[in-house]
Amino acid sequence: MNKKHGSVFGGMLLLAGSCIGAGMLGLPIMTGLSGFYPSLIAFFGAWAFMTLTALLLVETNGCFSKRVNFITMVGRTLGKKGKFFCWILYLFLFYSLLLAYIAGIGSLTQKIAQQFFGVMIPDWGGSLFFVILFGWVVYLGTRPVDLWNRVLMVGKIASFLGLVFWGARHVQADLLSHSAPEYALYALPILVIAFGFHNMIPSVTDYLQNDLKRVRRSIILGGLFALVIYLVWQVIILGIVPMGGDSGIIASYKKGDEATQALIGFLKANWISYFATFMAFFAILTSFLAQALSLSHFLADGLKVSYKRHEEVWLVVLTLLPPLFLAILYPNIFLKALNFAGGICAVLLFGIMPVLMVWKGRYKSEMQTNYRVFGGKALLVVLFLLAIFVMFFQLSNMFDAPYIPKI
Repeated sequence: MNKKHGSVFGGMLLLAGSCIGAGMLGLPIMTGLSGFYPSLIAFFGAWAFMTLTALLLVETNGCFSKRVNFITMVGRTLGKKGKFFCWILYLFLFYSLLLAYIAGIGSLTQKIAQQFFGVMIPDWGGSLFFVILFGWVVYLGTRPVDLWNRVLMVGKIASFLGLVFWGARHVQADLLSHSAPEYALYALPILVIAFGFHNMIPSVTDYLQNDLKRVRRSIILGGLFALVIYLVWQVIILGIVPMGGDSGIIASYKKGDEATQALIGFLKANWISYFATFMAFFAILTSFLAQALSLSHFLADGLKVSYKRHEEVWLVVLTLLPPLFLAILYPNIFLKALNFAGGICAVLLFGIMPVLMVWKGRYKSEMQTNYRVFGGKALLVVLFLLAIFVMFFQLSNMFDAPYIPKI
């Protein structure tokens, strides 16, 4: 008997781990605008949408006999033009995410220094310090990043569990009853980022030896696991932080603050705020390390730079300098950068492109695969229209269109 390598549980954790990062820090602020119960519809809708588009990538991946990356799949199915646009969107997505993380760590550092130590430092000081420190780790290569990431992951899990344990007793049910469903759409772009594990699918497919049934189960379970974590996080934040006030949901949205900053500002010095601070740091830094290393490898591959014992200095500078510069100019851009990454870049990459690849592979090129997503053309059209709708709303919000509800 041939022993199967890899496990569904391992694949599930890989996918869930790529989801649960700094993006979850912005979730309670964006979803809190509409209230806990209306946001549930947005959560389940985003989970279903992203799960289905992920399964479309599994179908496309099944057309290849060896391991391929996302750009290779796009190039083989959508041609050179599709590959070119994929390149551009990948760069925009990674740079937008790094911009959000660098701005977030700078703003969080400034607030912590002031709140707990009475020291005033500029936002850019925290951003610059952590980019230099962890940019050096990225320069050292994949192994040091892996080791640092393990330590930070343990800290993130421990601080999250502590936050849930201490925070649960402070949750006020009446705060969860707030309802303003007209604002639910504001959460969709950041929810796309929250369930965006699509770039991991080729790696998980290889890990599970092209067993597409096991890959499918890993995707469904990984997305559900992330969904449960997010909903617990929602209850804690929205059950403690009110809508109004200087550190409330609305004020945090307008200032560009993430959820733990709102919690710290509302509770002041408290065990819960300490756990929230640590979780925010660990979440942002794990995401920063992963995305910075991924972007440097992406640039190295695209620019045909040969692998060495460590990364090239100029590649690390090219990876980190543009988002650092923008983060210094716009220190409160955390939520806006995440919204742009999710509402534009990730929707195009992980929403529209999987639909186009499957449509071309099924109905134009008649590519053979071991797995096909249910629903036929009708499902592809629905997913395509939903992706267009999210993009349209995000663009409308960016340009302050008069027909969207104002906060």
